[in-house]
Amino acid sequence: MEKHLTHPIFKVIAECADRLNVEAYVIGGFVRDIFLGRPSKDIDVVTVGKGIELAELVYKTIGEDKAHLAVFKNFGTAQVKTDDLEIEFVGARKESYDRNSRKPIVENGTLKDDQNRRDFTMNALAIGLNKAGFGKLLDPFGGLKDMENRTIRTPLDPEITYSDDPLRMMRAIRFATQLHFTIEAESLEAISKTKSRISIISKERIADELNKIILSPVPSIGFRLLSDTGLLQLIFPEMMKLHGVETVNGKSHKDNFYHTLEVLDNVARKSNDLWLRWAAILHDIAKPPTKRFEPEHGWTFHGHEVKGAKMVPKIFENLRLPLNDRMKYVQKLVLLHLRPIVLAKTEITDSAVRRVLFEAGDDIDDLMTLCEADITTKNPNKVKRYLHNFGLVREKLIELEEKDKIRNWQPPVSGEEIMSIFQLPPCKRVGDLKNALKDAILDGIIPNEREAALEFLHEKAKEIV
Repeated sequence: MEKHLTHPIFKVIAECADRLNVEAYVIGGFVRDIFLGRPSKDIDVVTVGKGIELAELVYKTIGEDKAHLAVFKNFGTAQVKTDDLEIEFVGARKESYDRNSRKPIVENGTLKDDQNRRDFTMNALAIGLNKAGFGKLLDPFGGLKDMENRTIRTPLDPEITYSDDPLRMMRAIRFATQLHFTIEAESLEAISKTKSRISIISKERIADELNKIILSPVPSIGFRLLSDTGLLQLIFPEMMKLHGVETVNGKSHKDNFYHTLEVLDNVARKSNDLWLRWAAILHDIAKPPTKRFEPEHGWTFHGHEVKGAKMVPKIFENLRLPLNDRMKYVQKLVLLHLRPIVLAKTEITDSAVRRVLFEAGDDIDDLMTLCEADITTKNPNKVKRYLHNFGLVREKLIELEEKDKIRNWQPPVSGEEIMSIFQLPPCKRVGDLKNALKDAILDGIIPNEREAALEFLHEKAKEIV
């Protein structure tokens, strides 16, 4: 293992540990990522006693001009930051838990105690840093073999592990999704059994793990596990309501839960943007409350895009997601997600394309990505036809944007100017003139130019003013 400890910091830590006569080990994610072939700038160092003292000595050895030290005495930890690394120092400890809290009662312990408290076997791996055992791998629970078998397993009884700190259930599913690993059967069953314990975890911590699942290469893996274990019903019940197929008179609708997962995976192949992926998750979220069976047409979901957009703020609030421009972005894409699909199914008119451009603004490319991802039919001829039509829509969007400059459109004549020209106070007639001008430009009646706009307003004012 010495070849993986070539960074000068490890030699510094080793020398400092020996000077203080304490055992020191690098443990956890840094060691795990060596075997996964993933680069890591975060190093966790556990010592058998004197964790803060070791951090202080390492800091002084590196030099105050080359590092920053932060000490957290209440937690018995310290952090040394350099230009390229963050090293956390903590004394080995053993933990016990109160049933109503994930915050443990902490006592000093041995390395074995510290490895016992780790969440998964692959995170319990440790490498010796003292001169006597430098580079020696300590793997008491078979974490290396579990990684070779692509398995997530807890060091001790999984029910106890998950009950003690229920966030570990989300972490297990997150790692399974990120790494494409399998959660060991007993461990997966324990998540189902202890799922109700998730209630003691803050929604912010849950959202953080959920976002990491969403940002994984194939996020549907995580959502299937969340659904199968019963966690999704507890943390995001609106999504669980998408589950299921109903049949009336031999007519069925698709399972909108699995359709949503397909759309999410499709978006994930094209974009790493978290909020575009959230738009994929929520684009059909209002299908359950808008579902109706019409004997002549079968199942309908009229207005699900409008209702879905209205649901977005409450969902974001419940999940402790930001209620800012990111939420409004997701809301906009949910509201507009059917518009390009309608264009792709019908004859493309300049007016309809201008209106989509006007409403989507700078988010038009993301909207088109979402709509193309929404094609989940298994009929290859339909897929080919839809993608061809979306290509035509994209061409028309580019053509009209270059000609009419509709994206993030500003009226060539402002409301203040309308009031000045026609000697009007702020009133409904000013709004009517502004809307008439907007519609005339979007419908192609007049070009998006000031002279044409003024001429149109003078004619329109004869009807309105």
